[in-house]
Amino acid sequence: MSLKRPHSLKWSLVLRIALLQCTMLTLIIVGILGAMLATGLIPHDYEDGTMDVLADAVTRDAGGKLVLRTTSDLTKLRSGVPDLWFIIRDKQGQRLQEGTVPPIFQPFTGLLDTISDARIDHAIGQAAPPEGKIRWTDTMAGNVQIFSGTKGGLSLLRLLGQAPQFFLQGILPLAGLMALATLFATPWVVRGALSGLGHAATEAERIDIDQRGVQLPLKDVPTEVTPLVKAVNAALARLDKGYERHKRFLTDAAHELRTPVAILNTRLAALPATPERARLLQDAARLSTLTDQLLDLQRLDRQTSPFEAVDLVATARGVIVDLAPMAFSAGYEMSFEPERDTIFANGDSTAIERAVTNIVQNAIEHGGRAGKITVSVTTPAIIEVRDEGDGVPPGERKRIFEPFYRLRPQDHGAGLGLNLVQEIMYLHGGRIDILDGKPSGACFRMSFRALPV
Repeated sequence: MSLKRPHSLKWSLVLRIALLQCTMLTLIIVGILGAMLATGLIPHDYEDGTMDVLADAVTRDAGGKLVLRTTSDLTKLRSGVPDLWFIIRDKQGQRLQEGTVPPIFQPFTGLLDTISDARIDHAIGQAAPPEGKIRWTDTMAGNVQIFSGTKGGLSLLRLLGQAPQFFLQGILPLAGLMALATLFATPWVVRGALSGLGHAATEAERIDIDQRGVQLPLKDVPTEVTPLVKAVNAALARLDKGYERHKRFLTDAAHELRTPVAILNTRLAALPATPERARLLQDAARLSTLTDQLLDLQRLDRQTSPFEAVDLVATARGVIVDLAPMAFSAGYEMSFEPERDTIFANGDSTAIERAVTNIVQNAIEHGGRAGKITVSVTTPAIIEVRDEGDGVPPGERKRIFEPFYRLRPQDHGAGLGLNLVQEIMYLHGGRIDILDGKPSGACFRMSFRALPV
């Protein structure tokens, strides 16, 4: 099942604003025309009413002569203008005349061949409309010349019939220009209005599990989105409190365990040497290791001291000296192979020592209790621990660093050692990789940031 692609708020606003502008423009123009019709402004100023009716009515009979069809508009015109007069003629000289041409317009009847279009007033400076008009127009009878008075009005049906053309020629181009302006200007305006939300999203992307007290900025965030940002900030604050309670619990539990574990080790050491005592001592040692690992995790989380130059050769040598008896008793040989006498890295000596210790202990635990465990230190700042056991399957090489994950369910330990190593390497800006051992087994490679000698 595919998820619907989220809509863009910016372009949704742009589209809606453009549609709103086009709709409002159309309604405004229609409203203006309606008001003019209602108040009589358009009929009063319209000078082509008579000519429009005549142009619609003129046609030719079977003999090709000009005649007028009896239309409803022509009937209304004749009843409304008792002194109606007009002259209709074509280019072939045919002539259709009705009514008496007023004396003031009589001189023009002989000049129609020389006149294309004219507006005629009986006095200079008279306000529109004029009292007479001459115009060539296309009709059902062809292109004819009409000479008539201007006493006709504007037909509402004719006005509505011109509405589509008026929309295409008048409203649509203007609406298109406004829509284009909206498409270019509105994204810039909306982007500025949502800039605060963009800053908050950028800050949200930087939130990391190791950061505490992070809050999204409210500056310039739109009022409508402010409740969401505040809710996210409140959720972050609750997560911080829960994380701190979790850390405090682990620290307190580890500290509380140290004393009874130490007492347990002391009492077990006082028991007679038996196979059961050896197994109990081994279990107590694992419990002590788990306690130390929990404390180490808490210590890493609160790491505040600056890093210093750490000699990786000296650190690895110290770990081998401490763990060699355990390795020998488990059936291994130990080998230390430094490339140089000193190789320095930038870090915390205690944390690095704990990481190397955990890797070597892991080799002792899972190396098959046979063969050799080799610890090498090479330039620029790399420590490798190799065993000759069964190795780590490629599909499990990432998962074994997860907390409490164990490669084999029957393995001893809580599954925190390798996770602690990964956290230490992350803290030092380094990395840990698992490679295939030579000729067999696993090779854990820890890469630190090198420092010059």
